[in-house]
Amino acid sequence: MNQTEKLNLRNILAYASTDTAGNLLYCTLTSFILYFYTDVFGISVGMAGMILLIARVIDSFDAPIWGLIIDHTHSKYGKSRPWFLWLAVPFGLFLALSFMTPALSVSNKMIYALITYLVTGIIYTGISTPITSILPNLSNDSDERIKLNSYRMIGGNIGYFVTASFTLPLVGYFGGGNDQKGFAITAIAYAIIGVFMFLFAFVNIKENNISTETTQSIPVKDSFKAIKGNWPWVIIVLANIMYWLGNTVRTSTVIYYAEYNLGHLNYASILNGLVLVQVIGVALIPLLVKKLSKGNTLILGFSLAAIGQLLMGVVGSNFILIVVMWVVTSLGTGIAVSMPFAMLSDTVDYGEWKNGIRSAGFLTAIGSAFCIKMGSGLGGFLPSMIMEKTGYIANHTQSHSALMGIKISFILVPAVCFVLGALIMLAYRKFEKAETMIKAELSER
Repeated sequence: MNQTEKLNLRNILAYASTDTAGNLLYCTLTSFILYFYTDVFGISVGMAGMILLIARVIDSFDAPIWGLIIDHTHSKYGKSRPWFLWLAVPFGLFLALSFMTPALSVSNKMIYALITYLVTGIIYTGISTPITSILPNLSNDSDERIKLNSYRMIGGNIGYFVTASFTLPLVGYFGGGNDQKGFAITAIAYAIIGVFMFLFAFVNIKENNISTETTQSIPVKDSFKAIKGNWPWVIIVLANIMYWLGNTVRTSTVIYYAEYNLGHLNYASILNGLVLVQVIGVALIPLLVKKLSKGNTLILGFSLAAIGQLLMGVVGSNFILIVVMWVVTSLGTGIAVSMPFAMLSDTVDYGEWKNGIRSAGFLTAIGSAFCIKMGSGLGGFLPSMIMEKTGYIANHTQSHSALMGIKISFILVPAVCFVLGALIMLAYRKFEKAETMIKAELSER
């Protein structure tokens, strides 16, 4: 293995651009699709939530399949890298189709929404899994992986910032009052940008840290054996699901909270734009890890996110204080979203040490894509059910109970998820103490 070669600036920017493109497209889907279905496409909130749940449950289980595919990929471009080339255009195409509004009956609208949302999610798993699975093959050094992952997360935050801040203004600009047209044009524009960024990544990144052994196909049964006894991996998976569940609820309901509870739809764009504060949290990670350890850094991120969410519910309609609390939460989520991806590389090492099997694609696919899918699916379903039960009606003045349902979804549900994530991570500490010994033994082998 090449253990010393460092990525140059162009390689780093290329790696970061994968998450910029992925978040630009996928966060547009997860953040706006519930609102698009209910208030633009004309699907009831209950059925929209059911579509999100069904699609996400189905395609959550494609993560291990994609992981196995990557572990068995043989091409002149490597194992993970070629998927940036092969799936870029299909991903952009189906993202754009997800925000189209063909003239269909109610039942056919639901079928169209389910198919486009499901296929987009499946393709996203295929193109996002290599972003994480390629990391163990970029460097053997844990600190170097954290730095690379931080660059990636900064790129991802930029992608999320763009869609969070500019989607609604662009919809208004392109649509001129016609949200169906506005969403369609905006989605097409994002798709084109995302495709070119993935192609840029494909051209300018390579897998340096691959030995003859790691290029050989791992039997499917051995990939599943890599999970056996890999408790650090189980902990990271559970904590990551809690993050994506909480954050998806938060981002998918902020538009409802801004429009109906605060009375200003544009507040959603302001709050979403401030999510760029996550970059500060990401930038602090290398320093925090040295001071606190990786597990404790992730616990800190979850804790900040939970505190910010709960205090946001206390300050009422004071938008300045809401902004302050939103910033606190965003600092926490910046840390919480980044750490699991870097720590998954360490669980790949642990699996190899424990079971003698290095299944980077399989373990990172479930640890990243599966968590994102399951968390975002439930994160779209839970608030839709709460809002339906409390009487939400799209494009109407909401009742007191409906406003309370929106507030519970936006404030309380994410806070509970973040607290659970922190509690789960308490169990990681004892495994983290053994990392130095594990890496030394692997090196000797």
